[in-house]
Amino acid sequence: MKQDFTPIECCDQVEIHEPLLKIVSDQLPPEDELYDLAELFKIFGDSTRIRILFVLFEAEVCVCDLASALNMTQSAISHQLRILKQSQLVKARREGKQVFYSLADDHVRTIISQGLEHVEE
Repeated sequence: MKQDFTPIECCDQVEIHEPLLKIVSDQLPPEDELYDLAELFKIFGDSTRIRILFVLFEAEVCVCDLASALNMTQSAISHQLRILKQSQLVKARREGKQVFYSLADDHVRTIISQGLEHVEE
């Protein structure tokens, strides 16, 4: 992402637009929901977790496959998967002695797709 050091333009005079502020305050989610949303986006702030999500974007895989695809240890992958699972971004399915991971739902797929689209602009 390219940094822009152009100064932000500000109003020349202070004028509060009460009708607009009323609309905004009526639509603003509760503080605890905003906090949870910020926490969710923190999860996306780690490149290893993003790499894992991109693999899962393509296929359901086990920890062994993820470790091999990302050239990481199974322990490191498991640690990140635990965080992703706690955040309800991935789900697990056991098949015999193996556990397969996939994206939790289409919302996760949409977040990843739109995020990538945004950075590619």
